[in-house]
Amino acid sequence: MKIKTVGFIGLGLIGGSIAKAILEYDPTVKIYAHAFHKETLIDAYNEGVIRNNDFLPLEEFGSFDLIFLCSPVKINIDYVRKLKPFLQKNCILTDVGSVKGDIHKEIQFLGLSSQFIGGHPMTGSEKIGYSHSASLLMENAYYILTSDENTNMDLISEFANFVKELKSIPITMSYQTHDFATAAISHFPHVMSAALVNLVKENETQDSILKTIAAGGFKDITRISSSSPIMWQNICVENKEEILKLISLYTKQLDSFKNAISTSDETALMELFTSAKDYRDSLPMRKTGVLPVCFELYCDLKDETGMIAKVATLLAAENINLKNIGIINSREFIQGALHIEVESFESLEKTKTILKQNGYFIHETY
Repeated sequence: MKIKTVGFIGLGLIGGSIAKAILEYDPTVKIYAHAFHKETLIDAYNEGVIRNNDFLPLEEFGSFDLIFLCSPVKINIDYVRKLKPFLQKNCILTDVGSVKGDIHKEIQFLGLSSQFIGGHPMTGSEKIGYSHSASLLMENAYYILTSDENTNMDLISEFANFVKELKSIPITMSYQTHDFATAAISHFPHVMSAALVNLVKENETQDSILKTIAAGGFKDITRISSSSPIMWQNICVENKEEILKLISLYTKQLDSFKNAISTSDETALMELFTSAKDYRDSLPMRKTGVLPVCFELYCDLKDETGMIAKVATLLAAENINLKNIGIINSREFIQGALHIEVESFESLEKTKTILKQNGYFIHETY
């Protein structure tokens, strides 16, 4: 796939990061963008990322080889409708939304399935906006590509190779599978976390004893409740069918625990907890359970040969025992590409000092 011109509708954290990754892969690619604030265009233009420093008419986007829709899902759909009259047949259209059902249905309705590829880079941070974008965000992150029954699968295959050139890891699936999968591993956990926090809040004592002793397990499994309420409001509306399905399935799981506990069924309880532990321990990124304290941090890391070994050597020279070290592939709500876990708070503090002294940018979890 030879891409010469690329257009971005929306140039925030994800759009800006993709644009910068494209230029690292091929500096000859001409990139243009539409943003909601002219200041964003000027900043990107001054950095040499895009070729325009002012708003462009939408008809100019239709002639580009590739267009990224990098706005919220509803806004992306609105732009698809506006772009359709100008799109040439060889123009590839893709998005970066975390929910795919609505946009795929609109694409089918508009008859654009043959030139549309759903996209969802599993990366990002709690910081937003073009000023926080970086090509590093794309490195070794899963990049999900979604399809419907009318999708050009040869085009998806070519686009997957393009994604690899951006140093991301493409995974292809139907948009239905994507929306259920992300509901299960991302959207519903945020609902569950928020519900647990609200449960504790509504049953707090007058002297705030629950908040006072909250640590370890509670903080670990509710950390994601600190994410943007607006973002999760939108996601719940956009992916409500799959999230409601997960709520029903989770209720059945709770009923299994409720029945086992109410009848003091020790065998059933052991099976329920063992099943959960075995599956949790099989996850690619092994992490301590929710009760033990986890001494971990994340840091930015360029995708270069020997970089993990370099970090490990730095820490080993200071007698720091690593419990775990590895690349995080799915980091949509985690900053940093490299995960490091050590055995004590003292080791964690020492690790932070060493890495900072050697120019690494650290992201801590709380």
